[in-house]
Amino acid sequence: MTVMTETTQRRSTTTSTTGKQDGAPQGRRGGAGGPADTRGSTAIADTVVAKIAGMAAREVPEVHNLGGGMARTFGAVRQRVPGGGTGVTQGVKVEVGERQAAVDLDVVVEYGAAITDTAADVRTNVVNAIERMTGLEVVEVNIAVDDVHLPDEEDESEPEQRRVA
Repeated sequence: MTVMTETTQRRSTTTSTTGKQDGAPQGRRGGAGGPADTRGSTAIADTVVAKIAGMAAREVPEVHNLGGGMARTFGAVRQRVPGGGTGVTQGVKVEVGERQAAVDLDVVVEYGAAITDTAADVRTNVVNAIERMTGLEVVEVNIAVDDVHLPDEEDESEPEQRRVA
């Protein structure tokens, strides 16, 4: 077994008569020798985290939709308006700090799905997606199951023509 030791050399940082440190880089904070990931900051908007959470929750097969009844209705109207968006963040609320995020989801589950298992799958998928894509620590994912989608029910988002037929 070989034991390796690491030795480091330090530069002299004595102060010269001009008041600047010898060997210190001029005009930069953090120095040229510091790791690249410590040079500057990254801010991630709440909407970015909300979109990631919405997409990750919808990847779970037993999730029919996100959002409460009125939110789904408004989302269906918004989708019909040009430039209204896709509603990925419908039913998703997030709080994002510098290093942590918390997520609240309103979920509609397919009839027959085990709700506790579905919630666990959604929670796992959302946490993994957010932490992998943003590097934020997800401290909680709160899930409210607002409805159960029955097989014979039509969606509020379906066009009127299909409902009449």
